[in-house]
Amino acid sequence: MSRSASMRPFWRITIDPLLGTVSAALLLIGLVMVASSSIAIADRDLGSPYYYLNRQLVFLLIGVAGSAITLMTPTRVWERLSVVALVLALILLITVLLPGVGHTVNGSTRWLPLGPVKLQVSEPVRLLLLIYIAGYLVRRHEYLRESLGGFVKPMLLITLASTLLLAEPDFGAAAVLLGTVLVVMFIGGVRWRDLFLLVTAAGVSLAGLALSSPYRLQRLTTFLDPWADPYNSGFQLTQSLIAVGRGGVTGVGLGGSVQKLFYLPEAHTDFVFAVLAEEFGLVGSIGTILLFALLVWRCFDVARQAGATGLAFQSYLVYGIGVWLGAQAFINIGVSMGVLPTKGLTLPFISYGGSSLLVCCLALALVLRVHHETGISSRAASPRKPAKSGRNKARR
Repeated sequence: MSRSASMRPFWRITIDPLLGTVSAALLLIGLVMVASSSIAIADRDLGSPYYYLNRQLVFLLIGVAGSAITLMTPTRVWERLSVVALVLALILLITVLLPGVGHTVNGSTRWLPLGPVKLQVSEPVRLLLLIYIAGYLVRRHEYLRESLGGFVKPMLLITLASTLLLAEPDFGAAAVLLGTVLVVMFIGGVRWRDLFLLVTAAGVSLAGLALSSPYRLQRLTTFLDPWADPYNSGFQLTQSLIAVGRGGVTGVGLGGSVQKLFYLPEAHTDFVFAVLAEEFGLVGSIGTILLFALLVWRCFDVARQAGATGLAFQSYLVYGIGVWLGAQAFINIGVSMGVLPTKGLTLPFISYGGSSLLVCCLALALVLRVHHETGISSRAASPRKPAKSGRNKARR
């Protein structure tokens, strides 16, 4: 790929229409649901019913600006900085755990105070570590396929990052990170036996971690029967299930949710899907799920095309982004519907949260950039037909 082609101005970047449309739809749904789900609590606690919506709009504008810069930046820059991305991710994870530095909410120390905003470090860390893994798979591809050490070395670093996430504690983020990396490593060609050994070890370790803490075990098992303790450990889930049930087929209408009125905790963050299901019913819920399915499918298709044109780093990175966004959406929706244990994971593009929204916008911009570069590589690789001269046309 020529330097002039990769450094095209922003307005000449080729945007994938399906991916752009789906992402815009999810962002719009997010703004509507943040406004609807937070209006009561914002009015009661802050005296401004649109406080959370205004902040979400500011974060979205910052995300759009960051996405524009990312779209204009060749992905080879991120490939060269993949090791730096690893170092930065570990620095963030360590810094947030330093006494007096990290901000603690409800017993979890997950945020770094940065002036008027707070950065939830698990959000950028996932993207940074995906950049590192994609770079590693390109640099040490043969070593990974032929040796156990090629698989164990990067996984030790990912295990360290997951351990730091568990120390916050953020069990959900650690699970999504570990699962996403394992899928990308599998796509990268890791041997079956090596993958099986690590997955088994990880499963045993996570099970032991859950069993070692009565509080964590209770949170993992409450979803099986939340009605057994509906006013304590099962309160969040029972309120979420009531919201989903009230929605019926078509919902109670935008703004008509009752559960968001101080019944459902974290209605505008972790349980925003429950409010969506109550207000838009089965129709709105299925529509939202289909949008996420299209997003993940398109990410995989862009990754496949990138790999077919020889853009290995780009392919691995987009596969990772697709798995990450799909897994996080699946877990958030599953928690809201009572089929998965309660975890503090946001719904990408929809839940309130500046860190999540900003990082999701940057991840999406990376996918769009890879789509653009894949198109350039495809055109450069395709043979060009020789132009017919005017003299030849005259003779005919």
